[in-house]
Amino acid sequence: MSSRPAPLIPPRLRAILVRVPYLVRIYRYLRQGPLARDRGFLATLTVGSLLLGVLAANVSVEWFSPSILILVVLAGGLQLRPRSLGVLLAVVCASVVYVAAEKGIAAVGPGLLVALVVTSVLAILLARTRGQLGVQGLRGDAMLLDLRDRLKAQSQLPKLPKGWDSKVVLKQAGGSSFGGDFVVATRDGDRVELALVDVSGKGVDAGTRALMLSGTFGGLLGSVAGEDFLPACNAYLHRQREREGFVTAVHLRLDLSTGEYVITSAGHPPVVKFEAGSGTWRVAATKGVVLGVVPDLHCEPDSGVLRKGDALLLYTDGLIEEPGRDIDAGLDRLLGEAERLLPSGFKEGARTLVQTMSAGHNDDCALVLIWRP
Repeated sequence: MSSRPAPLIPPRLRAILVRVPYLVRIYRYLRQGPLARDRGFLATLTVGSLLLGVLAANVSVEWFSPSILILVVLAGGLQLRPRSLGVLLAVVCASVVYVAAEKGIAAVGPGLLVALVVTSVLAILLARTRGQLGVQGLRGDAMLLDLRDRLKAQSQLPKLPKGWDSKVVLKQAGGSSFGGDFVVATRDGDRVELALVDVSGKGVDAGTRALMLSGTFGGLLGSVAGEDFLPACNAYLHRQREREGFVTAVHLRLDLSTGEYVITSAGHPPVVKFEAGSGTWRVAATKGVVLGVVPDLHCEPDSGVLRKGDALLLYTDGLIEEPGRDIDAGLDRLLGEAERLLPSGFKEGARTLVQTMSAGHNDDCALVLIWRP
């Protein structure tokens, strides 16, 4: 038989503690109360704060400066829960008061007090945000980074066979890692499907909806018939109780063996096709209302064939919209700038096109190019 583990508290000491009700309550509170999950880190910071206050007041303020308490508060804001942080702030305040009482108020100074107050406010805000998320430490940031990486991976087009090439360029407003434009794509043999989606808003404000919808639309893509993809997305959005803004999308189905394609659009800017034979860009004639507005979505598709040298250009309205200018003027400018892709090739010119078209305004932009070299 295996021996039973030794108790944390020896029986004699436990018998003594039982006779002191307040100590028992404190012990139970630390073991089972709201501070239980943080007690190790909280105890370390608390002891460090008290020790620093004692050393600063009795040894040397220069060697043990009370300003180190700013780092203690910052560490607590990054790791502790709100209640534990409240205990730590009370201990820090007591240490500062003790140093001021022993060495005089000049040893502390108004600058340190202001810095501690500002740091404490920031720490409380950080702790409350993490408390609402239900995560501890920096796990919330790690979750966002993981979601960002998944969204970027999902926006990559599948590898195309020889004789085909593609390029995806995403530019989020304000340099953010999250935005309202995203791409979902799938390939099954010689059949490729992709959807370019634009969520209203820009930057981080639209990024949360884009993260949610990218998973939903990515699951629908390839799981339903091609002609039913946008209606399925529309039905999902129409069932949502809270409709925050609008969502536009364009869906492309492409047969890599024949070059035949079908484009359907839901309130999205028109796809343009480069025809190598004539050296011109043609605007696709697709029609459809934005997603989630009507219960039954009806789209008028546009179809054609991509031959050698041809290309399809899909983009979001952030590429052609400019304050105070008509959207048709933006489309004309896009087609004019697209002519610059030809001398350097589509792959090298795609990002240059996005940077040129988005210069002067801060909005999410996305571009998808598929062509036959």
